[in-house]
Amino acid sequence: MKTRIPIVIAACLVFSVCFLVSAFGQEMKPIQLPEPKLDPSKSLVQALKDRKTSREYSSGNLPQQTLSNLLWAAWGINRADSGKRTAPSAYNKQEIDLYVALADGAYRYDPKGNALVPVAPGDLRMLTGTQSYFKDAAVNLVYVADLARMNEAEESIKMLLASAGTGFIAQNVYLFCASEGLATVFRAGIDKPKLGAAFKLRPEQKITFAQTVGLPKSAK
Repeated sequence: MKTRIPIVIAACLVFSVCFLVSAFGQEMKPIQLPEPKLDPSKSLVQALKDRKTSREYSSGNLPQQTLSNLLWAAWGINRADSGKRTAPSAYNKQEIDLYVALADGAYRYDPKGNALVPVAPGDLRMLTGTQSYFKDAAVNLVYVADLARMNEAEESIKMLLASAGTGFIAQNVYLFCASEGLATVFRAGIDKPKLGAAFKLRPEQKITFAQTVGLPKSAK
């Protein structure tokens, strides 16, 4: 009996080590998105007519193609020669980073690589706002202004310009969602210190707003 105890303990230790190695080995990896493919036949006029805010969502993820299209429409590169985007920014500083909270983790959109760069594991969607109606929505976008990229100016001026830039991007999201039959809502209610800590943001990175995108409640 005395000889069995060390064997059992050793076996438990081996199992525990293997379990930990396996668990930590399943680290987040970048997600390469498919090339954006938007339907050119969709009417801007119709999208403007259909544009609306929705606060009810069905659960379910968006296909990667739809997610790629959404992010490109929001803040993608539409002029490869200059690297300029689908939305304007003051002095073309492109200070806004688009963070994407999905069911499996949070990512940062990389428009040059058309990829999602890992930020934090786990479902952080509920941290992106103080409400609860968006908990089942597929995607929660968080707009983060990197003030270090902007010209020398008072922080209040930088935040004003960053807020304007966020608004341009958010309207792109609204129009995309209207054209694709998706639901969306633009939100200001955010526990910014808590979410900033979860995203491991630097002091000069400031959260401006968030926006939910998902399947409408009527979708089955």
